[in-house]
Amino acid sequence: MRNKAIEPNEDLHEEYYQVSPVILESFPKFRLPLDTFEFREQVAQLIPLTQAGQRISAEQRQMILDKCAQGLIFVARKDHPIYAEHISKQLDLVLVDSSLKSSEIALIIKQGLTDRFKAFLDQPVAPVLVHLQTDLLVLTEYLWHDPFRIKAFKKHLWEDHSLANHGVNSLFIGLALYMRLNEGDLRRKHLDEVAMGLLAHDLGMSKIPAFIRAKTMPLTRDELEKIREHCWIGGKMLHSLEVRSDLILKQALEHHERLDGKGYPQKLPGKEISMVGQLCAVVDSYCAMITDRPYAEALTSSSALSALSQSPGYNDKMVRALMGMMMG
Repeated sequence: MRNKAIEPNEDLHEEYYQVSPVILESFPKFRLPLDTFEFREQVAQLIPLTQAGQRISAEQRQMILDKCAQGLIFVARKDHPIYAEHISKQLDLVLVDSSLKSSEIALIIKQGLTDRFKAFLDQPVAPVLVHLQTDLLVLTEYLWHDPFRIKAFKKHLWEDHSLANHGVNSLFIGLALYMRLNEGDLRRKHLDEVAMGLLAHDLGMSKIPAFIRAKTMPLTRDELEKIREHCWIGGKMLHSLEVRSDLILKQALEHHERLDGKGYPQKLPGKEISMVGQLCAVVDSYCAMITDRPYAEALTSSSALSALSQSPGYNDKMVRALMGMMMG
């Protein structure tokens, strides 16, 4: 094993961070997935303790746990991808680790929610939905205590399009917009439900044939009709899973309605479209336009915002708020 100490003049908070005992206990018991270091107070140095994949005994494990409880066990930030992959499978762990930076937490939650939502899209059944909702509550809990934390999530959007990626991008941008518009009047229950609606608004697309979703040529009339059914399908899927919240269901049903009455599936006039439906419409369109899709290259953020502002179908106040949020 290496035994070279890390000198105390190195910035521990930049290069290394303490491991929470709760997180350490969640690692595989006898083969830690990354290097660990012990802080020796008497010499003010970090000393390599175990190497990634190294077999440790029960006694060594207990010793590490004891030292971790004293705040003496560190890991290298260079190993953050390994650390993040592990925590993304147990997202509630980010709430107990004060050593993680906001950008690191955003990346962990992004990956964890994407994986969990993809599993739900593949198998939209109640037990998988419960796991998804549990992980989603980690995000809303994190933001509830400090809404300004959403800024880190806006910087970490997926660049390529998939149903799971689009749902997570819409979640992050939509929550940022929702909190901006409701500053000073946020309600936790509403935040949780708006978050679920933003993430799952395109759930019905999972039942549209993949060859249609991946088509690069213009859709036929029949194919276009199938696409337009996804709003109803998504609403019915959520309802069958005993989701009864209007804030969730209306986002699935109304995110393609437009204020000028030219949307679908019901061609609702503007006054009949809910506020969450209008918000989800803005967010859904923006997040779609800034990613590469089979039939269209990604637009820049400014070009996407310009397109939204020039359309009569979107809520102008929401579009202006989104412009201020993304360009500010």
